[in-house]
Amino acid sequence: MNRMMIIPVTVATGAALCVAALGATVTDLGPWYQALAKPDWNPPDIVFPMGWTIIYALITVAGITAWRAAPTPAAAEWVLGLFALNGFLNISWSLIFFRLQRPDWAFYELVLLWVSILALIVYCGRFSRIAAVLLAPYLGWVTFAGTLNWAVVQLNGPFG
Repeated sequence: MNRMMIIPVTVATGAALCVAALGATVTDLGPWYQALAKPDWNPPDIVFPMGWTIIYALITVAGITAWRAAPTPAAAEWVLGLFALNGFLNISWSLIFFRLQRPDWAFYELVLLWVSILALIVYCGRFSRIAAVLLAPYLGWVTFAGTLNWAVVQLNGPFG
């Protein structure tokens, strides 16, 4: 591996693994979740970890690509900041939905997550079309998750 790639690859991989691990830790598919009414088009539970694994791999490569393509150190810092904000929002959704058992609040938080992904795509796309393309499946995945989240709210509310 090129010496110039060691730091971006290490940081991006470590960050993605931390976000994935924290998200998995706060995700509880126990009795409360199993008792929720879900739409007929809800995928089997096994689809989600498989999907997230692919998404996190794409996010990692997009982060490395955008960071390396950033035209200035300030732009690289913005890339890191936007990815950090996105990771925080990603974990927060799982915490709100599963631990607080508030799919209604989680849906509104997911809107912020969706906007953060769009911001990543737009910002990174200014200097790395590849990074923007790699993030597009993430936006699609979260759009699907948001639709599913909203359906759960409609089928089960009110919460609290």
